[in-house]
Amino acid sequence: MDATGRWKAIMSTPAGPQAMLLTVLQDGDTFTGRVDSPMGHFDIVGAVAGNTLEWVMKAKTPVPITVTFMVSVEGETLTGTAKLGVFGKSTVTGERVGDGEITQAPSSPEAAGPVTGTSVDPVYNDPYVDLDELRQDPVPHRYVHGGFRGTDARFSFYFPPAERYEGRFFHNTYPMATSEDIGPFPIEFAVATGDLGFTIDSGAYYVQTNLGGADRAGGMADPAIAAFRVNAAAAKYSREVAAKLYGDHRPHGYLFGGSGGAYQVLGSAENTQGVWDGFVPFVIGSTHAIPSMFTVRMNALRVLRRRDRFPAILDAINPGGGGDPHAELNEEESAALREATRMGFPPRGWWAHETMTSGYFMQVAPMIPMLDPGYVDDFWTKPGYLGADGGAGLSDARFQFDTTIAEVIDGFPRRIVLADTPERDFSNAHLVLLSGAAEGKSIPIANSDDRTLRFAFAADQAALGAIQPGDKARIDTSWGLALETYHRHQVPTPDLVGWNQFRGEDGRPIPPQRDILIGPFGAENTAGAVLRGHIHGKVLAVDALMDIDALPWQADWYRSKVKDALGSRFEDHFAIWFIDHAQHDDPMTPQAQAHTVSYRGALQQALRDVAAWVEKGVRPSETRYAVIDSQVHVPATAAARQGVQPVVTLAANGGERAEASVGQAVDFEAIIETPAGAGKVVAAEWDFEGLGAYAATARIDTPQARVRLVATHAYGKPGTYYAVLRATAQRQGDAATPYGRVQNIARVRIVVA
Repeated sequence: MDATGRWKAIMSTPAGPQAMLLTVLQDGDTFTGRVDSPMGHFDIVGAVAGNTLEWVMKAKTPVPITVTFMVSVEGETLTGTAKLGVFGKSTVTGERVGDGEITQAPSSPEAAGPVTGTSVDPVYNDPYVDLDELRQDPVPHRYVHGGFRGTDARFSFYFPPAERYEGRFFHNTYPMATSEDIGPFPIEFAVATGDLGFTIDSGAYYVQTNLGGADRAGGMADPAIAAFRVNAAAAKYSREVAAKLYGDHRPHGYLFGGSGGAYQVLGSAENTQGVWDGFVPFVIGSTHAIPSMFTVRMNALRVLRRRDRFPAILDAINPGGGGDPHAELNEEESAALREATRMGFPPRGWWAHETMTSGYFMQVAPMIPMLDPGYVDDFWTKPGYLGADGGAGLSDARFQFDTTIAEVIDGFPRRIVLADTPERDFSNAHLVLLSGAAEGKSIPIANSDDRTLRFAFAADQAALGAIQPGDKARIDTSWGLALETYHRHQVPTPDLVGWNQFRGEDGRPIPPQRDILIGPFGAENTAGAVLRGHIHGKVLAVDALMDIDALPWQADWYRSKVKDALGSRFEDHFAIWFIDHAQHDDPMTPQAQAHTVSYRGALQQALRDVAAWVEKGVRPSETRYAVIDSQVHVPATAAARQGVQPVVTLAANGGERAEASVGQAVDFEAIIETPAGAGKVVAAEWDFEGLGAYAATARIDTPQARVRLVATHAYGKPGTYYAVLRATAQRQGDAATPYGRVQNIARVRIVVA
């Protein structure tokens, strides 16, 4: 046998089939050569035994992994296996396509090299413009659209009139962006999308890409493509276009993104230099956030809903309450609440318990069975796992329901209509295919509407595409229930403080641990590399104190990584704001508006402040805070808290709880103060019923840094009300502008008899 030649091969992986080019130069019972694939290019040395080739290579993407190959050659074809570390064994098939000449694979991650302001990407290096036109909506601007030849990468630039341009650009990024134009994204995360009016009002042009489009597809595609390579290439080309429009100059660039976009921003800050000058990541997760930030909530929701314990919990937490949320809980319920709180879930975040779901978990749920397929069986059979140990009502919630595929609705992802569904909750269950081309596949269900099932973008699209009407299927809750406590078996290093509750006195994890940590897989693929804190440029992070999706302490964790990495240079490169009464995204319902505020105005001010930091040397005032047992605490006064947000104190009849009769007037008094340098109070609104309506506008004749307001209100019906005052500050004290309006609220309890 002579295996010398170039072989085009396909390797099956948990993320789907991956193409690779294998070059072999055989010399007796040994061979040398190379593998070129989306994982990178690797020089290899191996052994020949009969017609079998064996070799080992160490891949770095999408996660560090040792891959052991054993393939057999029969004429012009090869077949064999690849052992993917803890991910199991894959099949390899291929055919000879040429001689053994080794040629460089320019699209590999290593070939890209370091990304700098002057580097040339080996793939994204030939830009073109296919549309250049003046537009008037929503504000006058010049729209330039194009891409990079030979790729699926696209970009859009939005340039202001010359008289409004101040030499900078804002650039938004988000992992689920499928369009290079300003929003909306495929999921509802409105605060992350670009605001063209704000951008131009800030003297900037706007940049957005599609992150490479189809180039980033495939589980082993270079994660740097979507994380920063396409964005960087577009940002650098935008400077060339700007120089043609406004004259020779180098625009300052500022990259921003939230949630998954925060990973991309931080990955860009660490892995590029001279492309962007400043960065604004917001609602930040740690490298171990996925899926634990969601699973700990799922477990608490199920346990505490069994006896409807949330009303008592919130009664204790809310203004004028007893203060002890555990007072009416049994041991099992108290343990579930304590576990979530010690993981960092903000107790005030339970206000939406009635409608709360597993949230963004559906977007990452397909990852766990793919990477850790044996977990579900271990959970239900092995000691140390809740399923095997019993408790928490798991056996009652576990069930299977057999049905039939009635209809397939094409789209991305496909939707499936079942003949019938169970008359009980099957949130986070799997759809198991019992017949047809996808037989044996188990696909996490994102959500359901009557008999129609929806699936995440990360679901096995090949399996979904194979499903046909008439196929037999089963709804099985085993995986969803097992994952509710997956975080207990994912204990990372002690600096990730939320997991330290699962350690014994010797510092070792108490529950059995899995062979793989899922969090870094998702985080590193989104960020393009391991986050270590070695940032280039200035970073102003914005985080939300009532965030239930990216638990707040994680922003402090990343701050500590930067401090360790930069040492004495830290103060000149990193600052952080915590925004009180804000969650992961915009408050979209009246109930949300009665409990939370948008951090949109703070995000806008952060972009302007990071620009002032870069361009004028003005460092932003940081929020002062402390992390205690995984909870972030801020001082009660604006002077002590600092940062950018106004602080509101509110009293009803002199306290945080007032009792009144129907028709009796209640006296309200509020003090609104802004931190030094944060501007002036420009607006305030009353919501006496606590319905999120804010029907009464407070009169503020002249914006001030400190405002005292008084009001009276009488209630027409008995009940418990939570009156709310929402206040708005603006850096320049401009009451008319819609931009940079930073909000906060305060609530008090009114008991009307």
